[in-house]
Amino acid sequence: MKLIHFVDEFPPFFRGGLGTYAMELTRKFIELGHDVTVFSRNTGDDPTRDVWHGVEVHRPLVVDIVDILPAFIPGDVKTWPVESQRFFGETLLFNLLSASKLIKHMTGIDNRKFDVIASHDWLSALGGIISKKNLNLPFIFHFHSTEQGRVREGSPTVKDIERLAGMKSDLIVTVSYAMRDELISLGYPERKIRVVYNGVDTEKYDPEKFRNDEVEAFRNEIGIADDPMILFIGRLTWVKGADTLVRAMPEILKNHPDAKLVLLGMGEEEHLIRHLIKSLGVEKNVILHPKYVSEEERILYYAACDVAVFPSKYEPFGIVCTEAMSMGKPVVVGARGTSGMREQVIPAGSNICGFHINPYDPSDIAIYVSRVLEDDGLRKEMGKNARIRVIENFTWRKIAEDTLDVYAEVVDGGV
Repeated sequence: MKLIHFVDEFPPFFRGGLGTYAMELTRKFIELGHDVTVFSRNTGDDPTRDVWHGVEVHRPLVVDIVDILPAFIPGDVKTWPVESQRFFGETLLFNLLSASKLIKHMTGIDNRKFDVIASHDWLSALGGIISKKNLNLPFIFHFHSTEQGRVREGSPTVKDIERLAGMKSDLIVTVSYAMRDELISLGYPERKIRVVYNGVDTEKYDPEKFRNDEVEAFRNEIGIADDPMILFIGRLTWVKGADTLVRAMPEILKNHPDAKLVLLGMGEEEHLIRHLIKSLGVEKNVILHPKYVSEEERILYYAACDVAVFPSKYEPFGIVCTEAMSMGKPVVVGARGTSGMREQVIPAGSNICGFHINPYDPSDIAIYVSRVLEDDGLRKEMGKNARIRVIENFTWRKIAEDTLDVYAEVVDGGV
């Protein structure tokens, strides 16, 4: 198949998990013998066209249109901070310029043919909608999350864009059955929704690649030494639950006084978390690393930890959870509301690989983190099972094949 993907993030630009997803998925499509053309955001210094691991990438240059936005943007966007309005304007231009190039130049002048158009989340939805209308091609909309879930109240404009894309699409792909249920509750047609999980590179995220002395040296470098290490990786935002995890530390320390919590991530809650650490008197046991690190260093954090904890209040699919599991680590995850991690992590039985917790309750987090730390045998069993589960269910090859099966539905006319 010849595939078009509109996606906000693509190498060399990463904002979060969506960039990793797009990178890995399209690379697998190429390996499986398909042609992929990507339209992505240009950060200003990126090439407007290049080829990345066989993927043809277009990144249109945009200009600042913030001064004219008030004349035509929706009312709620007018209330956004100027920088957010500027981002909205850049997003609008990225979509319009990308769709125009695809429709008028690539298919119109160059007479190129494509089979499927796919857009990922609201940030690239408009390009897909416009291209479907003008080229009369099947359109797949990938829902990685919803505005209602990401933000407590959310933007009516973003919700409208998501709904328009969902309704105009031929099929919707989403990342977990929890997300499917959320979409159905919001009125999206169940018959159009297909679930395909996210994945991880199990060769890159492999604990066997790290020597014991290498891991020990890294633990010493980050101030852990021989102490039990609890790891959180993610944005420091309310929805990710780092604050609740910090609040669980006093209770964890009652049973494991030498335990150290390492928080790796940046976000608007950094000052709140620093205040919590000080007010709870856990400065010696909580290490905050509010920075961006390379993927290689991030994998070292996984290798070094004893348990990874992701107490998210909303997590359609936890890529960091899958990465930790692939590294053979037990995980403790939020399992309320829309939680794909509830599907990723088996909490009981012979295949147990972690625990489900109430992400709003510090005591619940403390109980299950302590249970992992106090039982070496259970911890090793969970880690072993976690990697097996990833290899069997969450490799990028499997995810790519499952996604291509969905695309084939619309190409073959079965929808």
